[in-house]
Amino acid sequence: MKVAVVKETFPGERRVALVPMDVAKLVKSGLGVVIEQSAGAAAGFGDPAYAEKGAVLAAGRNELLSADIVLQVRTLGTNLQAGRQDIAEFRSGQFVIGMCDPLGEPQAIAEMAKTGATLFALELIPRTTRAQAMDVLSSMTTLAGYRAVLLASVELPKIFPLMMTAAGTLTAARVFVIGAGVAGLSAIATAKRLGAVVRAYDLRPACREQVESLGAKFVELPLQTQQAEVAGGYAKAQDEAFYQRQRELLGDIVAESDVVISTAAIPGKQSPLLVTAEAVSRMQPGSIIVDLGAERGGNCALTKADERVVAHGVIILGPTNLPSELPYHASQMFSANVTAFLLNLTKKGEVVLNCDDPIIRDTLVAREGQVVHPRVRELLGMAKLDQAVLET
Repeated sequence: MKVAVVKETFPGERRVALVPMDVAKLVKSGLGVVIEQSAGAAAGFGDPAYAEKGAVLAAGRNELLSADIVLQVRTLGTNLQAGRQDIAEFRSGQFVIGMCDPLGEPQAIAEMAKTGATLFALELIPRTTRAQAMDVLSSMTTLAGYRAVLLASVELPKIFPLMMTAAGTLTAARVFVIGAGVAGLSAIATAKRLGAVVRAYDLRPACREQVESLGAKFVELPLQTQQAEVAGGYAKAQDEAFYQRQRELLGDIVAESDVVISTAAIPGKQSPLLVTAEAVSRMQPGSIIVDLGAERGGNCALTKADERVVAHGVIILGPTNLPSELPYHASQMFSANVTAFLLNLTKKGEVVLNCDDPIIRDTLVAREGQVVHPRVRELLGMAKLDQAVLET
């Protein structure tokens, strides 16, 4: 079977789905690899490096899109405009693998299903030990948390570490990280390495140990939650009364922080509002907020996606694609994840669709003209599929 890697068409996207070092692994497993010319150039991977590892270079995108397996960083669900140009080329019997935003853009999954192609959404990789090597979301959010702190350090009119000089003592920056998931923990570790005094909050009490292991102080708020975590390790959405009280309590901590990194996100849902305009108004001029929830509305009331907002002298950044700003390593991590996924999906160069495998079952969103994932069907208002249909 041929595996095709196409150049990404989403504006500003610099990642590539497969890097040269992983081409050899796929070729060794019995798969042929075809790649669009310059597909990896923006990430620092030239065409000769792919050819050296056994990939065939193809100039025609349409030829690539008709391959047995198509790898993309962003399929239609995460590339709603430019991605539609590829739709006509997909076909029945074909496998498309990439990030799809199935819970946020279920209609795009329905559009892809009409092509007859079998679609896998890498965001839905289960968070199990066996699936760790395939966990695209963890890989990308690790980089996002790291990059968010670097952006803040450049914008902040202070240095991060404590410094004693002949000219006096410079106090360390105070960084507050909201959300201690993968992105938050990466932000904490990065801010600590830069010398900041770091505090972090998460409504999941189990995060305390991880936060403290990185040298940060875990902030506890007097809030009652019936269930703080859902399957997969994500924070569970709470009711509005909970969020109202949370915002009030967080306001005082936000106000005294030099940098706030907010990372709270719930798959397929609006980002919870955690930082009010009133809290921003109490921050010192020159303070920074980096809102990683910007793509789904933002954790801060004043955030605008992909914009730099200045309010009350506070700079608020709302980046939505930070991994693409680190394209070399982001591509390397994505490629390792998708390669592990492919090697699990194929045997001796052929796809084996074993729906008893939770990794395959949980990521399979469209097949033979139908949306097959239960959560996506529910979002689309579709009835449940008969189990016999799922197993055929």
